[in-house]
Amino acid sequence: MSESARKFVVGMILFLSAGAVVGWLYDEVVMGLLVAALIALAWQASRLLSFERALRTGNFEQFRVGEGIWEQIFSRFRFERERAVRRKKNYRMLLREIRKSTNAMPDGAVILDANNEIIACNRAAKELAGLKRKKDRGQRVDNILRDPELIRLLQSGDHKSTIEMMSPVRDGEWLDCRVVPYGGDQKLLLLRDVTERIRLSKMRRDFVANASHELRSPLTVINGYLDSLIDDESIPATWQKPVAQMRRQAARMRQILSEMLELSRLESAGAVKSDEPVDVPELLESCRQAFEGHSKVANVTIDAQSTAELRANKAEIETVIVNLLSNAIRYTPEDGEITMTWRSDGEGADLIVADTGEGIDPEYIPRLTERFFRVDKSRGRDDGGIGLGLAIVKHVLARHDAELVVTSESGHGSEFRCRFPAERVVVEPPVPLAGGA
Repeated sequence: MSESARKFVVGMILFLSAGAVVGWLYDEVVMGLLVAALIALAWQASRLLSFERALRTGNFEQFRVGEGIWEQIFSRFRFERERAVRRKKNYRMLLREIRKSTNAMPDGAVILDANNEIIACNRAAKELAGLKRKKDRGQRVDNILRDPELIRLLQSGDHKSTIEMMSPVRDGEWLDCRVVPYGGDQKLLLLRDVTERIRLSKMRRDFVANASHELRSPLTVINGYLDSLIDDESIPATWQKPVAQMRRQAARMRQILSEMLELSRLESAGAVKSDEPVDVPELLESCRQAFEGHSKVANVTIDAQSTAELRANKAEIETVIVNLLSNAIRYTPEDGEITMTWRSDGEGADLIVADTGEGIDPEYIPRLTERFFRVDKSRGRDDGGIGLGLAIVKHVLARHDAELVVTSESGHGSEFRCRFPAERVVVEPPVPLAGGA
C-alpha cells in the first residue's frame, strides 16, 4: 500500500472514530458513526465530482498541490497521459518514416491479414497493380487482382515460390509476385516489375529459335556435299580425313541446332495438359536397349519398384531419360554401374538415374542446368556433351510440375532424381478376387 493510500485509510478511521466518540457522549454511538460516514461520503463524492469536472475541462488547478489521495490520483493520471502523448507522438513519427521509406521502394508492398484482406499498401503498389490505400483497405486482394496463379500462391502458403502475372493496369507489362510472412497472422505481398527481363528473355528465345531455323538450311546443304564427298572415291587420300572430320563437326552442329530449337520450344510452352499414361519401366527398358550396343558402356540396370504410371508427354519423358542416361554413360567408366530407378509413394514418384562415375564437385551442382555449361572443360568436345541436355531436362520437368534434385560428390558418383507430384502419378486400384473376397 502506498503512503497516500495509507494516510487516506488512517484518516477515514480516525474521522469515523471521532464520530463514534461524539455519538457516545450523547449516548448515540451508532448515530454518531453514521453521521460521520455520511459526511465522509459526501466529501469524497464532492471530490470525485470535482475530479470528473477537471477531466472534462482540463483544469486541474485544485489537484496540483497537496498530498491527499485525489492529488496522488491526479499526479499519476498526468504522468500516464504525458507518457501516452509522448508515445503517440513517437508512434506517429515512426509511422511517418516507415510510410516514407515504403513509398520510396520501387517494389510494391501490400500487407494482408489472415483472410488476404488488404491492411495497407505503398505507393508502388498503386502504380504497379492499381491498388488504392484507402479505398481498397479491407478488401480481399484476390478480388482485385484476379489472377489464378496469384490465388493459388496465396492459398498454398508457399513463401519461397514466385509467380509472374500480367500487370492489371498496363498492357504488355509483367509483375513478379511473392508472399512472405509478416507479423503474427499477417503476410506481405511483394510486387516487382519484371517487364524488361521478360522482354529480354523473349528476345533471346526468339533470336535463338530464328537463328537455329536459318542455320538449318545452309547446314543441310553442307551435310549433303560432305556426304557425297565421303563416298566419292576420286577425291585424294589426303582429303579423306579432313572431310570425315568436317562431317563429324557438321553432325555435331546439327545436334546443337536441334537441341537449341527443342529448348526454345520448351521455354515458351506451358505446363503439359496431356492425360496420356506413360509406362515408365517400359520406357526405361527401351532407353537402356538403345545404348546397349555402344562400346565402352558401363553396366546399366533397372530397378522398377513401382508399377504406377505417369501422366505425361511420353516423348518428353523419354528425352529426360535419354539425356540423364547419356550423361551417366559419358562420365562412368566401363567397369562402373548405372542404375535407373522408378518408385512411387503417397506424395509422388521418383525417376532416378544414379552412377558410380566421376561425380561432381558441390560448387558446380547449382550451374548444371545452365545452357552450354560443362563441368569438365578439359575434355575434348567430341568426348563431352554440348551442355544443353540438363537444361532441356529442367524445362521438361517444369512442364510436368516436377523438379530435378542432384546429389553428387567428386569421385563417388552422382544421383539425378526427378521428383513428380502425386497428381501426375496413376496407381491402378487392386483387382478384386473372385467371389468378392
